Amino acid sequence: MTKITESAKSHPRNNDFDQQRISKLPILYLAPLQGMTDRIYRNLFPLYFKGVDLAVAPFLSATKSIKPGSLLRDYSPDQNSGIPTIPQIMSSGPDDFTRLANALFDIGYVEVNWNLGCPFRMVVKKGRGAGMLCYPERIEAFLEKAVPALKPKLSIKLRLGLKDPDDVLRLLPIFNRFPLQELIIHPRTGAQMYEGNVDLDRFGKCLDLSQHRLVYNGDVTTVETYERLAERFGSVHRWMIGRGLLGNPFLAEEIKFQAARPYAEKVQILRAFHDHLFAEYSQILSGPAHITNKMKEFWTYSGSFLKDREKIRKQINKTHHRDAYIAAVRNIFEELV
Repeated sequence: MTKITESAKSHPRNNDFDQQRISKLPILYLAPLQGMTDRIYRNLFPLYFKGVDLAVAPFLSATKSIKPGSLLRDYSPDQNSGIPTIPQIMSSGPDDFTRLANALFDIGYVEVNWNLGCPFRMVVKKGRGAGMLCYPERIEAFLEKAVPALKPKLSIKLRLGLKDPDDVLRLLPIFNRFPLQELIIHPRTGAQMYEGNVDLDRFGKCLDLSQHRLVYNGDVTTVETYERLAERFGSVHRWMIGRGLLGNPFLAEEIKFQAARPYAEKVQILRAFHDHLFAEYSQILSGPAHITNKMKEFWTYSGSFLKDREKIRKQINKTHHRDAYIAAVRNIFEELV
């Protein structure tokens, strides 16, 4: 490797090169995972891990009555000091959606995201999330009414379809008619949930047909996976990562900076992050069982890079009280290092 002298580092051409390199770095989003990537998680994450540029928050249901005080508590800029966040709204009604979106704009959000991707049965049965994807006329009518009344910009997170992966190909001409910020596409159907393979060929067709910026979302779990996808979809500069980033929160910096921390350092940082989360959640959750259950949820996804990951998860799931959980986690981390 060529040694760079101090004079070379400050040379204008080298500065230009550094700026070009930085500008070519991918923009990485933290995906919304209900019950996991909440305000506290998003606030603490960048204190310990690098590389995430944006987050889309877990969805707010526009059909529920959300009090202004509650909205301010969870979404006010003062309460969201971590990853810059785009609120996401779940709705099949344009009036309810617009009302909530504009309330979010009024407290400081210049963009909201419409959830057309949630695959869970109770959501789909109500004709929301991925349950709308097979009704292009409903989506068109929704956008025709909502878009002119919206104060914030609008992006959409969607899947390929509910059952038919060609749903998205019928929707793209509709989306192209509206001034959308971007489309975040998870190339599975709702019926697939998170099973089976992502459909990269159809995502490629979406790239060809869409007039909007596309963000890729789905199964980015390793640097190698990202690099294969980035090579295949050279025009994609934005990537959303969910389970892969929760499992290995160092993944974003490994993708961006092509360097991995030593295992022991990763363990120490994960422990500090865990302890900070535990302390913050303990302040808002009442009762020892609530905090234990919340942290068990953390371990459902976290620590995929740890040795004996499944053994650790089973040990934690056997705990039922706060003190037992604390003792188990302390022993696990002591054994890991």
